[in-house]
Amino acid sequence: MSLPNDPSAPSPRAALRQQLLASREAFVASAAFEAAQTALQARLVAVLSDLVPECLGIYWPLGSEFNAARPWLAGDEGSALPLALPFAQREPRRLTYRRWNGSPPELKDDCGIAASGGAPVAPDVVLVPCLGYTDGGFRLGYGGGYYDRYLAEFPDVTAIGVAWSVSRVDAAQFAAEAHDRPMMLIVTEQGIVG
Repeated sequence: MSLPNDPSAPSPRAALRQQLLASREAFVASAAFEAAQTALQARLVAVLSDLVPECLGIYWPLGSEFNAARPWLAGDEGSALPLALPFAQREPRRLTYRRWNGSPPELKDDCGIAASGGAPVAPDVVLVPCLGYTDGGFRLGYGGGYYDRYLAEFPDVTAIGVAWSVSRVDAAQFAAEAHDRPMMLIVTEQGIVG
């Protein structure tokens, strides 16, 4: 048990991340997951069809994240769309995108996440995984700040958050800070926020 002023106690954001990750893990193990995955994919494809990106920045899924790469894997419906995967650098801490051909990535970035070895590109639309999100369009990630830095560097990019509906948090639980960047909208299996 930790005391209120215990320096070893997790910060409120760290505690919220742990809670959200546990909820998400339980959700993807539930009977509702398969239908939710199909619904989220359909909503996401519809949103992107309306936006018509020139280059789409997606992400390779970690653990219980929605697999945003699935609709665009080589040979699937969206494979003609130019795609890019993020590449996270630790020093200096920075996120860039590299052209991706739709094949399972064999390269890892500095954070150990699957990445592409393609040429650097600047996508006009990026999909951003959300560990948590608010109705105001703010997202909670894993705490590295990579996407926040990227969106600050490229303020004209259209940022689409992708999340499971169980990841919704009340604004009182997650007050946006100066470095937090809102998404244009957030797509879940239950609908669109924003």
